[in-house]
Amino acid sequence: MSNRLRTLVVTVSTLLAAALLTGALLDRNPSDEGAYRQIAVYEEVLAHIKSDYVEEPDLKSVTLGALNGLLEAIDPFASYLNADQYKEYLKNKDASKGGVGLILSKRFGYLGVVDAIPGSPADKAGLTTGDMVETIRGIATRDMPLAYANILLGGKPGSTIEISVLAFRFQEAKKITLTRAEVQYPKVSEKLLAEQVGYVAAEAMGPTTAADVAAAVKSLEKQGAKRLILDLRHSSVGSPDQGIELANLFVEKGLITYLKGQTVPRKDFEADPAKAITKLPLVVLTNRGTAGGAEVAAAALLDSKRAQVVGERTYGDASVRRPIPTEEGGAIILSVAKYYSPSGKAIQDDHVVPSVQVNEAEPVAEIEEEGPPETPAPPAPPGEDPILKKAIEVVTQGAKG
Repeated sequence: MSNRLRTLVVTVSTLLAAALLTGALLDRNPSDEGAYRQIAVYEEVLAHIKSDYVEEPDLKSVTLGALNGLLEAIDPFASYLNADQYKEYLKNKDASKGGVGLILSKRFGYLGVVDAIPGSPADKAGLTTGDMVETIRGIATRDMPLAYANILLGGKPGSTIEISVLAFRFQEAKKITLTRAEVQYPKVSEKLLAEQVGYVAAEAMGPTTAADVAAAVKSLEKQGAKRLILDLRHSSVGSPDQGIELANLFVEKGLITYLKGQTVPRKDFEADPAKAITKLPLVVLTNRGTAGGAEVAAAALLDSKRAQVVGERTYGDASVRRPIPTEEGGAIILSVAKYYSPSGKAIQDDHVVPSVQVNEAEPVAEIEEEGPPETPAPPAPPGEDPILKKAIEVVTQGAKG
């Protein structure tokens, strides 16, 4: 099939998929006749392609890709799984086994790297935010369901898997062999910096992260810390609930976040004064690998004016995702509710934009997306951490400009 025809088929298939899903939603709201008229348009275009184009396309071969393309347009973490893939997903989703430590989303039809868990095989191989996974085990990831890709990457610790990666720092796709391991989340670390600045790094949100950060803060206060820096860079794993617990350590009262969706009533999460542990001045560090629970915490601390946020815009991932079974035995894995900042911004859509924006020492080049372009900072000298340097300035002298 020619590239031109393939593009046309994918486009029309996507429109048809949109029509089918829209029709399913309209079962709940039959009065929306405008959407039904759009379905008629899609059907007419498809009929002309099938009857009048130079050759008849095989629509079945692109259905999976079309559905995933549709889902990606509204939710970069969504997936459509056919019946066989869904069975495999259910079999493996709770299995305790090895992995490579990649946190992924869909970008432009391919798998985009949200981040690599620090210390994981993917991190040791140099994979980072903004990279694109082109193939897994020789299978092209174009239109591959995200959930299915995660199944392929998992496996027995000690086994290997080959992937190919596209990145701006590579001239062409680079093949990388990763050895699966039992990926461990990084532990919370602490140190006392100059000028009585206590530094706490939480590179993942886990069940004990909030308690570990609390212990680190108390230890730093005993050492003489008069101000704090909370480093949430590369913290891409962990639930929003864990982010709420973390934010509550520093917020005595008020709204931390809220959750809502079409079928999920709004639920507010308020700070519990009994859980707040310190009133010391605070700066939070973020980068493009900050996602999930860490974003919820950063958004709450920024909106409540409890902390300045220094660094890069976060990735954008804070929602409740559920598998919704389909009639043919497959499933759609879709966000059914999103977490919002106290000011009402959907974190998954709007990200967390720092009050003081600073690029990392080696900025990650990314394909431009919609929205105002960010002004890049010049590369920092090797070994220098410009975000931390700026954070120390802000927490000791205050933000300028």
